[in-house]
Amino acid sequence: MDQAVTTPTGARRDEDIALDLFKFVASTAGIGRTAAPSAGFAAPSAAKAEDHVENLLDLYTRCLKAVAGNQGK
Repeated sequence: MDQAVTTPTGARRDEDIALDLFKFVASTAGIGRTAAPSAGFAAPSAAKAEDHVENLLDLYTRCLKAVAGNQGK
């Protein structure tokens, strides 16, 4: 497993914590998974790759804001 990057004081950066939160939310919600091939019907239209990337970046931004908002509490 990857080692966490730490600052000299031993505290993790907000970006690292936000990335971990992003990974957890994305894996829990099934974001980023490709649809399993199946016989029969397919989804009428798949989302554009640009839309998918935009949604992922938005999710990361929200995670970063959530982490930064908890400073000092």
